[in-house]
Amino acid sequence: MALNANYTFEDLGEVKCSIIEKNCKPERVEFLKKLLEFNGFTVVVVNSPPPKGAAKPAAAAAETPVETAPAPAQTFTMGVTDLTFNVMNGIYNRQLKTPDGRTVTPWFWKQKETESNDEIWYWKKR
Repeated sequence: MALNANYTFEDLGEVKCSIIEKNCKPERVEFLKKLLEFNGFTVVVVNSPPPKGAAKPAAAAAETPVETAPAPAQTFTMGVTDLTFNVMNGIYNRQLKTPDGRTVTPWFWKQKETESNDEIWYWKKR
């Protein structure tokens, strides 16, 4: 774990990675993977661990019939092998580019915009 919370590292699989995002849905993984690989990063994706919680004892679960909640959707943890990379620095220092040559904006990264509109600075958007 890093001293600064903005730089988090974990072993994903057997590779030490700088964490990009945790608990990503498959669509988000696909979007970020394409974007980061275009920018020259090696992306590592692993299944996220199941949520922590108290497990019921098997005997108690077998005695009382309880409606089961739907299984949670599969989520993933993403990282890049470049340990110097930080998402916030990459976005706000305008280091990441889209395939069409525009700068990645915070709204494009969060998928709130389909195209990166880098002419309008982030502090001027409402």
